[in-house]
Amino acid sequence: MSSSTQPSALDNAQPQKTAFLPMAICCAFFFILGFITWANGSLIPFSKKAFNLETDLQAYLVTTASYIAYFFMALPSSWIIKKIGFHNGLVTSIVVLGVGSLLFIPAADNSSYGLFLTAIFVQGTGMALLQTAVNPYLSIIGPIESAAQRISIAGVFNKTAGIIAPIVLGTLLLKGANASQARLEAATTEAERNTILNELLQQLHTPYIALAVFLFIFAVILKFVKLPEVNTEDESADSAEKTKKSIFQYPHLFLGALAIFFCVGVEVMAGDIIGTYARELGTVPQIFTDNATAFTLGFMLIGYGIGIATIPRFISQQAALRICTSIGILFTIISVLTTGLTSFWFVALLGLANSLMWPAIFPLGIKGLGNFTKIASAVMIMGIAGGAIWPLVYGYLKDHLGIDFQHAFLYTMVPAYLYIIYFASWGHKIGQKQA
Repeated sequence: MSSSTQPSALDNAQPQKTAFLPMAICCAFFFILGFITWANGSLIPFSKKAFNLETDLQAYLVTTASYIAYFFMALPSSWIIKKIGFHNGLVTSIVVLGVGSLLFIPAADNSSYGLFLTAIFVQGTGMALLQTAVNPYLSIIGPIESAAQRISIAGVFNKTAGIIAPIVLGTLLLKGANASQARLEAATTEAERNTILNELLQQLHTPYIALAVFLFIFAVILKFVKLPEVNTEDESADSAEKTKKSIFQYPHLFLGALAIFFCVGVEVMAGDIIGTYARELGTVPQIFTDNATAFTLGFMLIGYGIGIATIPRFISQQAALRICTSIGILFTIISVLTTGLTSFWFVALLGLANSLMWPAIFPLGIKGLGNFTKIASAVMIMGIAGGAIWPLVYGYLKDHLGIDFQHAFLYTMVPAYLYIIYFASWGHKIGQKQA
């Protein structure tokens, strides 16, 4: 591996040092991803009230629409990136995100939950393209051994945006939704109720028009920024690995994608579902329920700080992953055995447990893929569909099988953590030549 510190190191898949400009741009992308992704924490309770939905399960389709796009669009995104390159792929992803943001306007004007979910799906499509490009880019602009550290740094921006999003949208949307609730209960005619709901939906206009304008401006600026391409063709240093002709010869990749599935599943449960979980507890003050996602993401920020300081200097990616998942199981059990604010805080603390899982899983999953890195990234990104499926599993257990909401939480979280421990301990080694 070359020890050159010149910019030309970006022509190699694993330069010795991380270049500043690509790292800074990646952090900006992660901020955008965080804002849009974690806006779901506010959109779930808002959509239930504004569209007059009957169950939490229906409201959880917000996360389904967002995350299922990754499953369907990750492989096409890989093909697009292969054709137009990392840089143009990143620009295109921002434009798609802007288009998705604009779709919220007709959804609000027509009181259409279907169009509302379509807007979220289009945003998810843009995020799938962005994730497929930015994650391998971030993993290979420096040594693979410190990839978790770089992803943790970018994750600070991601989760900071995630804290801002529910506070901003909570202020703009949920405050109005809470005020409208009393008016809805007092309404005596269907026409009066529809008028109140339409007024509530109009509150979507300002934040999503502003978001769309910002994204389009950012796309134009990005187009003219000289962002170096990274050549992944020679990433694998092991000549034996270069003889492999298919991604199906890398079982650790698919085991990693399943780990991402469960990782995102538990992240969404702790970050987006915590608001409805807090309402089910019944004794949690309104300020906590309205800003619940922000608390989870605040603890994730603390976890990222720990990861930046310790990986790989004091602890390996694999060890960090095992520790985090074990803490996740412990905090989940405590949250189920307690009530009120204590239970709420331990769900929020799952942000700390979840913080280093993605940064560790992703580089382990694509390690040694060489010229398959782009398609491997797409396979890993498909695993983000866990965020679409896992809340629905929780909602089905709770709303249709009649399982107590805390035990339903336990039954969805613990199996996911157990699989991630398996991947951290053994799964990432399968099919790879060990030193």
